[in-house]
Amino acid sequence: MTSSSPRRPSPLAPEIADRLKRSADGLLPAIAQQYDTGEVLMLGWMDDEALHRTLTTGRCTYWSRSRREYWVKGDTSGHFQWVKSVALDCDADTVLVKVDQVGAACHTGARTCFDADVLLAEGTVGADSTDGTAHTDGTGTGTPGADQ
Repeated sequence: MTSSSPRRPSPLAPEIADRLKRSADGLLPAIAQQYDTGEVLMLGWMDDEALHRTLTTGRCTYWSRSRREYWVKGDTSGHFQWVKSVALDCDADTVLVKVDQVGAACHTGARTCFDADVLLAEGTVGADSTDGTAHTDGTGTGTPGADQ
């Protein structure tokens, strides 16, 4: 089964559509962030149609890669995302949607999708659990920014 979104002419204004760098499936990752606290809530996927709907309705619309259909956050759960702003990152390959989240953002019922499986906790940044040395860039050199 493919995860591709439907192929059709873009409903977006050309000045937006022409800038987007989509995946091979025609999708962009869309990060939902609580507008007033900065809390990262979830990541979903948007194609041109989902982004267009998000921009024009004020509610987040995503493309479900598994169900191969559009879904509007809150239509079935009642946990709405009211759009406050939408921005592209510097490469135009990711969308940041600042929202006012009502209820849980995660399909598990949690406030955010990013609180259940913490790989690195605050206060432990840079500590290498095997040798006790600190690394700031993931390369082992200790040079900030060396991994870019």
